[in-house]
Amino acid sequence: MYKGMAVLGMGIAGVAAALAADLPGSADHPLIPRYQDAEIIKYETKAYTDRRFFNTPAKAYGGLEKNLESTVALEGKLTGLVYRAPAERTPLEVLRNYQQALQEAGFEELFACEKEACGGRNFNHAVTTDNDLREYQQDQRYLLSRLSRPEGDVYAALYVVLNKSGGGENRGRSMIQLDVLEQKPMEQRMVVVDAPAMQRDLDSKGRVALYGIFFDFDKDSMRADSKPQLDEIAALLKAGPMRVLVVGHSDAKGALDYNRELSQRRAQSIVEALVRDYGIARERLSAVGVGMAAPVASNRTEEGRAQNRRVELVDRGE
Repeated sequence: MYKGMAVLGMGIAGVAAALAADLPGSADHPLIPRYQDAEIIKYETKAYTDRRFFNTPAKAYGGLEKNLESTVALEGKLTGLVYRAPAERTPLEVLRNYQQALQEAGFEELFACEKEACGGRNFNHAVTTDNDLREYQQDQRYLLSRLSRPEGDVYAALYVVLNKSGGGENRGRSMIQLDVLEQKPMEQRMVVVDAPAMQRDLDSKGRVALYGIFFDFDKDSMRADSKPQLDEIAALLKAGPMRVLVVGHSDAKGALDYNRELSQRRAQSIVEALVRDYGIARERLSAVGVGMAAPVASNRTEEGRAQNRRVELVDRGE
């Protein structure tokens, strides 16, 4: 193995010193060891979220939102780490250590790039999640790898860059951004709303919010586990002549126009399923996509964003 990768190779005092310098409450990902003597300076975990990983070079200026076609969209448990490497360790040396460690752990390499071949400054701005790595694209290195597992694949996106002009402890150090996403089923906490409950909300409020219709990230085709909620919507519509709007809502992640168009396509796919699979007359259904325009909770938290990602039925009153 290249020099310095495995924490297990350090002496007890060396391990203790490195961990003591870490951000309080942070920890390495259990599948991927740290570069020896590196220190964790930023750390986040999310039980279930979405993240885009670059699998081709960035082509456009304007950050991630301008380079979506260069990424793969994934969902699952996210661990995000930023390390400060020890002095005099180059991005290339750090990258080579991680490449070998990931290979030994069973990961396969999906995409790698370096320097201008990544997309230069465009890539740096689009891939970095922390200001301590921004504007230092001259010696940037990137690696996307995947570990295939029966319980869900694991993706590791590594970005290493030399901090050439920043101040303080980071100056002259290789900075390491490691994002690890473990694909897994989302915990289903939203219950299916039955037809009588939907009718009560429609009678009292003119609308009902539904969370039992599921789409994969960035897709407009419904997942199979949406069927119980679709069954109840069909039962509601078969019980009377009501005409409804099927309204798609999103959270605030992503571009305004893109989210509105995606929510429109998702609403339309629900209409098509009700017509095709349940025999509901098409003229009773109207698909509307409003994207992020009508939140019911704050988009600043994952819990709030989950509440905003919903489908609503609205009584047209006709």
